[in-house]
Amino acid sequence: MSSLGHQDEDVKVLHSMGYAQELSRRMGGFQNFAISFSIICILAGGITAFPNAFSAGGGVSIGIGWPLGSAFALLVAASMGQIASAYPTAGGIYHWASILGGKGWGWGAAWFNLLGLLFVVSSVNYGVFLLFRDLFWHGVLGQDVSQWGNTHAIVFVSLVTISQAFLNHVGIRVTTILTDFSGYLIFVVAAILTLSLLFFAPSIDVSRLFTFANNTGDAGGGVWPASGSGIYAFALGLIMACYTITGFDASAHTSEETRNAAHEVHKGMLRSVFWSFVFGYIMVSSFVLAMPNVADGAKQGVNQFYWVMDQTPIPLALKDALLIGIVLANYLCALAGLTSTSRMMFAFARDGGFPLVSPWLRHVSQSHRTPVNAIWFGAALCIALGIYVQLSGGSVSTAFIALAAGCAVFLYISYLMPIIAGLVTEGKSWTKKGPFDLKGLSKPVAVLAIIGGGVLTFVGVQQFVDTDHFPGLDWLHINIVGQIIVYLAVALVIIWWGFGERKRFAGPPVTADAVTARQAEIAREEAAIGS
Repeated sequence: MSSLGHQDEDVKVLHSMGYAQELSRRMGGFQNFAISFSIICILAGGITAFPNAFSAGGGVSIGIGWPLGSAFALLVAASMGQIASAYPTAGGIYHWASILGGKGWGWGAAWFNLLGLLFVVSSVNYGVFLLFRDLFWHGVLGQDVSQWGNTHAIVFVSLVTISQAFLNHVGIRVTTILTDFSGYLIFVVAAILTLSLLFFAPSIDVSRLFTFANNTGDAGGGVWPASGSGIYAFALGLIMACYTITGFDASAHTSEETRNAAHEVHKGMLRSVFWSFVFGYIMVSSFVLAMPNVADGAKQGVNQFYWVMDQTPIPLALKDALLIGIVLANYLCALAGLTSTSRMMFAFARDGGFPLVSPWLRHVSQSHRTPVNAIWFGAALCIALGIYVQLSGGSVSTAFIALAAGCAVFLYISYLMPIIAGLVTEGKSWTKKGPFDLKGLSKPVAVLAIIGGGVLTFVGVQQFVDTDHFPGLDWLHINIVGQIIVYLAVALVIIWWGFGERKRFAGPPVTADAVTARQAEIAREEAAIGS
């Protein structure tokens, strides 16, 4: 089928779900893959969250923990991909959950997904600040950063987020060029970094990757409170995969900008998770293998990666180039995250999901064909969230840890909601399948995805609080404060729905009559945008 034929079919599918083709379909299969691969970005979470894994269970958290966490993520992506193939719309999580579980279930999934995406952009941009400060400004340029504090972080993160919003504003063409570049950059930098560390490693002792060490407490530089439970320490190590391999729903959020979406979106999700697992596994393993001594490396705490780079005799020019590439990849990671966030907000707003401001947020620029108001509003929320968390926690590193935890927890909760609804309704009210159909494996994969996603959500909860500010919690094996935060968020969503939104919010057009009633409005919307 020709490209034009695919676009005609894409528009027909979108119309059948009650929506107009307002966004510009400029993305091909690789671009759809690249935007999720860029958000996952093994050079982001694989580096910034490495100490959280190694300071938990030592080498086992890398050698076994990364593949296990990646397998969970792949199951989630497969189960979500099957639904995405049937319903390729922007804001996929929300739309799928609404169709399969009802408008209330979809409304809740939308808010958890939005929270997760806001935490993604904010956490990665705080990571960009830390990497820019420590790797580039200090490591490459040799400048003193000892006086860099909260004000520097707030100004830096705000300017970076504004620049990402501007690039998103001017069109999906610019964004896809940058995310395409980001995909190649991640492959190249990760490969060169891995090969360089292994080449200059004092020795290659693969057994390090399968040797358990309970590094909680002082043994791991105080990243985690001391725990006597080896099982719990290993579970904590899954946080790296949990935080890193998220955001692959970006492929779904850009469905309405992807050609042949029903065939390409699920591929984008699955491929981005799979290749992040493969390249990420080799890369984070090289960090362990390149350590002169694993016990000394563990004691470096949050500075483990920086310590490894300081210890390795990689030529200075190559090391500087790698550090610059890492910082740039993290910037592009958050850029893609803001793209995903704005599309989710746009999709939710066109169904009236936001009280009062939905008409404003669903506006699409006629010249740029992007949801410009959603882009800038999303950027403002990301900045505000980061500032609030940073000032509440008292430090930049605390803000990053809390934001990273929120990202993992809320995204995986939102991922599980359409999967649970699909498991319950498959073969009953859900009979429409797309080109990607797991057939007899559908329900077993969904069950395993729910179990795996639940484990990753639990792990993410453990890092919701900095024990330096809550020393009385050090003795706990389960982070009760983190759990309370999640429980409160769930309770607030339920209360808000039950006492207000249940009557106001109409939800997406999921019935044949509702879709038919939307056709005249679809024609007006497409005429207004110039489709």
